Amino acid sequence: MNDLQMSLIAAGGVFVVGIISYNKWQEYKARKSVERAFASDHDDVLMKSGAARPDAAGAPVDADSPGRHEPVLDANIDAPFAELAGSDALAEPVMREPAPAGVAEGAAASGGGIGGAAASAAMAASLDPLASLPGAKADTPPAQLAENLVDPLIDCLIPLNVEGAARGDKILPALLKLRRVGNKPVHFVGLAVNGDWEPIVHGGVYTRLQAGVQLATRNTALNELEYSEMVTRLRAVADEIGAEPEVPDMIEVMSEAKNLHRFVAGHDAQLGVNLASKGAPWAMSTLIGALENQGFDVRPDGRFAMPDGEGGVLFTLSTNVNLGADTTSRLTLLLDVPCVTPARDGFGKMVTCAKSLELRLEAAIVDDFDQPLSDEALSEIAGQVGEFYQEMEAADIPAGSTRALRLFS
Repeated sequence: MNDLQMSLIAAGGVFVVGIISYNKWQEYKARKSVERAFASDHDDVLMKSGAARPDAAGAPVDADSPGRHEPVLDANIDAPFAELAGSDALAEPVMREPAPAGVAEGAAASGGGIGGAAASAAMAASLDPLASLPGAKADTPPAQLAENLVDPLIDCLIPLNVEGAARGDKILPALLKLRRVGNKPVHFVGLAVNGDWEPIVHGGVYTRLQAGVQLATRNTALNELEYSEMVTRLRAVADEIGAEPEVPDMIEVMSEAKNLHRFVAGHDAQLGVNLASKGAPWAMSTLIGALENQGFDVRPDGRFAMPDGEGGVLFTLSTNVNLGADTTSRLTLLLDVPCVTPARDGFGKMVTCAKSLELRLEAAIVDDFDQPLSDEALSEIAGQVGEFYQEMEAADIPAGSTRALRLFS
């Protein structure tokens, strides 16, 4: 065996050893990434009662301390809705789509009405943005963050620690990879050099970053799978931009998400009034012209929207027939109560519009059972709508606000 052969054998051995070492290093790196995503460095609070847990600063806190937020599976978890179900219903029921509008029924599954002040007061206390939500920081102004779509009242905030300053141009491509988990939107903000929190933009320079995933939507609360996906994908993004996330405890996040969704479900109210023809059905060609003259905008899905003058919608109208229908004998005006600010008086303007159409189309304002809705009944509903708005205001989620529109969109 000559020197050339010996050299080739030695080189081949070095190459094989290098390949094996590289594969081992990749396996180690992947294993550490998974462990970091799902590891927990404290006792399982569901398995050990009375165990100490660390507070936000890392110091142990006794499990029985009054500031603790533990998920409790007992009958009291539905107490707010038990109160809501026992409250007086609206004079006319509230309607929720896709049912044919015109009645008012409680948005909660219990069937309660638009009332429920006691439930809202309890929820307002539980939704204190600085005291209860995981990830909320005392030095993070809630109103400022709400304007920038990362809101400690309705989002789980996850700080991203960066060394030095992060430039928007360099980190935006990575951040844009994480826009949503499940049906929950994800947003990022940064603390600019001028001291203001703002969305990450090209040309910006940020000394601190925060991610926010919305805790609930109109349909569901953030669940364990979505939160795990959020953490895993966020860690990948953080590695790409050279940051380290401070991930809140999953149990606390799930508790807050369920709490918030309970409030949303209890205030997901839509009010409708019907117009029934007193004679022959209306021809669609004639009806569309009349509705446009009334101020409605035609939507591609065949529904009509009454604009609020600032790019929003006051209420909508449905013809209750398919797009290809030639006639209809019933119209439904619908107000999405939590999405319209009280200052716009959406219900009052909807009733005014209904009365105008009543005269123009020779119709009658009725409920879902074709019973006439008197002025007294409509006034009573208007009063309860005002109480509903007060409840939302007390919970720090005013109707028509950015928070409300995000939750009820």
